[in-house]
Amino acid sequence: MTGERGPETAAARRVGVLGMGTHLPPGTRTNEEVARDAGVTAQWIGERTGVLTRHVAGPDEAASDLAAQAVRSAVEAAGIDIADVGFLVCATSTPDELGPSTACRIQALVGAHRAVALDVGAACSGWLFAAKVAYDWLRGADQDGYAVVVGVEAYSKFLDRSDRGTSVLFADGAAAAVLGPVDEPYGFEDFRLGSDGTQAGLVLIPGGGSRLPAAPATLAAGSHHIRMDGRSVSRFIVDVLPRLITEALDRAGLGVKDIARFVCHQPNPVLLRRLGGELGIPADRLVVVGDEVGNIGAASAAYALAAAAARDGLRPGDRVLLTVFGAGMTWGSALLTWSGARALMPVPTAVANSPVPNASERNLP
Repeated sequence: MTGERGPETAAARRVGVLGMGTHLPPGTRTNEEVARDAGVTAQWIGERTGVLTRHVAGPDEAASDLAAQAVRSAVEAAGIDIADVGFLVCATSTPDELGPSTACRIQALVGAHRAVALDVGAACSGWLFAAKVAYDWLRGADQDGYAVVVGVEAYSKFLDRSDRGTSVLFADGAAAAVLGPVDEPYGFEDFRLGSDGTQAGLVLIPGGGSRLPAAPATLAAGSHHIRMDGRSVSRFIVDVLPRLITEALDRAGLGVKDIARFVCHQPNPVLLRRLGGELGIPADRLVVVGDEVGNIGAASAAYALAAAAARDGLRPGDRVLLTVFGAGMTWGSALLTWSGARALMPVPTAVANSPVPNASERNLP
C-alpha cells in the first residue's frame, strides 16, 4: 500500500482497513483456576458465560506493552513503514497511568515518532469510537495518510478474583488496525455512536480518579477493582444490540442475508449467540471469539474483526456490520466493506519490553 492516489476531495475520500494485528499475553487463567477463587465451578462458568480461558498480562506488563505488539503486527500486515503513520489513537479503560495518554507510551514503544497520539475513553465501545476519530482525521487531511487504531485492556490488574460477576469474564489483550485510503466500494460508512451518562454507575472502576483518589480507605474498600451490576448490564445489552443491528440494516436497505460477518463486542459468548439466533443471524456469520479470550473490552470488536479476516474466510467486497456497547453507557455501529486486508494474529509468546526512546527522539519535525 503506497497511498499514491489521484486528487480527490476530503468528502469523497474513502477510508478502510489496510491491515490488522492482535496480541495476547502468554499467561492464561482457565475456568478451573478462576472458579477456585470465585467460589463457583468451572461448569458454572462455562454454562453461564461460554468463556473457556482468558489471557493475563504479566506483573511487569502494562496496557501499552500489549498494544505495541498489536500495532507492530498491524503495520506489518498493512505493508507500510511505522514512520508513515500520522495518527495513533488508543482506546482503553486500563491506561498505564492517568497521564500521559497510553497512546503516547505506545508511540514511543513502536517508534511512530511523527504520529499525533491520543486516547479515546469509551470502555468496550472504545475501538469503534476511536476508529471514527481516525476516520474523520484521515478524511479531513490535506493528503492521503495512515492512522493506527488500537484497543487494549489489562483488566486483570483491576479484578477482584473473588467477584464471580467480573473475574469470570474480563481478561487482557490488544487488537489494532491500520486505516488508510481504499478504492470504491471498500471502506467504512454509516458510523452511528451514542452515550447515556445516566447509567455510568452500572460498570466502573470507582477509585483512583479525581473523585476518589487513591488512599488507604479506597484500597481497603476495594474501590480500585471493576464493579458491575451484572443484571442491569445484561438488560442493557439485550436492548441495545438488536436495536443497533436492525437500525443499521434498515438505514442501509439491507437484510441479514446481505452481511457476510456480524462483528460485535464480546461480553459473554452465551448471551451473544442467543441474541444472534433471535435475530436470525446464521451461526457461521456471527463472529464469536469471547470463548477463547474472554471480554477484552476495547480490544474485543477489533480482535473479532481480525479473527474474521485471518481465519474465518472474510473476502474482498464482503460487508461487515460492526456493533459495540460498553460502560458509560456507550454504543455504536458501522458498516465496513472489506478490502482484503491481511490480519496477523501471532501465537502468544513472551516478548521482552522494547526500549523507550528519549524525549529528544520523539515527534521529530
